[in-house]
Amino acid sequence: MKRVFFNAIFISIVVFAACKKKQPPQNTEVPVNLYKVKAKPVLYYDQYPSTTAALSQVTLLPQVQGAVTGIFFTEGSQVKKGQKLYEIDKRIYQDSYDAAVANRKVTEGTLLQAQQDADRYEYLNKYNAVAKQLYDHAVITLENAKSQVQSANQAVKTARTNLNYAEVYAPFDGTIGLSQVKLGNVVTPGTTVLNTISTNDPMAVDFVVNEKQLPKFERLQQAKHQPTDSLFTILLADNSLYPINGKISVIDRAVNSQTGAITVRLVFPNPKGMLRVGMSCVVRVHNQEAGPQIVVPGKAVVEQMGEYFVYTAQDSLMNNPKAGADSAKNKIKRLVALQKKVQVGETIGANMIIKSGINNGDRVIVDGVQLLHDGSKITTANKVGPSAGGKGSR
Repeated sequence: MKRVFFNAIFISIVVFAACKKKQPPQNTEVPVNLYKVKAKPVLYYDQYPSTTAALSQVTLLPQVQGAVTGIFFTEGSQVKKGQKLYEIDKRIYQDSYDAAVANRKVTEGTLLQAQQDADRYEYLNKYNAVAKQLYDHAVITLENAKSQVQSANQAVKTARTNLNYAEVYAPFDGTIGLSQVKLGNVVTPGTTVLNTISTNDPMAVDFVVNEKQLPKFERLQQAKHQPTDSLFTILLADNSLYPINGKISVIDRAVNSQTGAITVRLVFPNPKGMLRVGMSCVVRVHNQEAGPQIVVPGKAVVEQMGEYFVYTAQDSLMNNPKAGADSAKNKIKRLVALQKKVQVGETIGANMIIKSGINNGDRVIVDGVQLLHDGSKITTANKVGPSAGGKGSR
């Protein structure tokens, strides 16, 4: 029992001695890495998703009904304006035209006879040698004959038009697609799609911008001489750069009131047919901002509720806890984090352009920002900074 008693006393003494040891002061400084801001010229492109479109495109629809009796082109080939593309069974339309022409000849003969009778009765009427009623009937018959000739002429025109519609021609030079009908298919006027023709050189590229950017593109449209090479370029779906530059052509007439967006159209030469209608691509607009710009690592920028902030390092004098109250060294220099609201610009790889909020020479915190708040004490004395592979710098 005595042995157990003495062991308990020994353990209590050891624990008491450990508690009496002075605990090391807790380090409240957040280790960070800094980046000194220096404005420099920046080359970048504003990028916009876009789609290629034909400047002219038409869907071929038949104007008369009948079976397709001829197809006179190669699908996917280039066609010329006026080239014959389709033929619809024209026999019934040829017969209608011939009948209309024959009927017109009959009405013309009737008109000749009525004219002769009217002339004869007019002569006799001058000498009161014929009944007034016969003369009036002759004049009316003449007018009716003239109307019948006009009607016959219109019937001939209609029959000729229908006969012409039985043959479908290319309305302009362009590329024709896959035929939607085959030989023998019966087509219906205004309903059955025969094919589609579109122009391909030059090619339009449409993209959408926010209405806030509209003044910028209006200035680019009105500029007679573009100061920057490669102002408008496009990246194709395989991320390759299209080798020919484009120019701004049209800005849509109105802003979409629901989305606040408006469509801008560029035009690119397409001599080799690399661009096809409906392709997805990315429009690159060369930046036009002159002079150096402030660029910081993107990881230094913090987004909060749609606003953007960075932390900068600022020297601050603080009380020295190791010095006495009357000591001349009661103040020491320490770094603190200062939160600043910034306006961000284009993202360039891992970096981001800052348009306002910080200045040349500011020291921006790039690592450790997730542990900071406005006024946090920071240090760059750490051997390996958080999220960094090397020694912090001040």
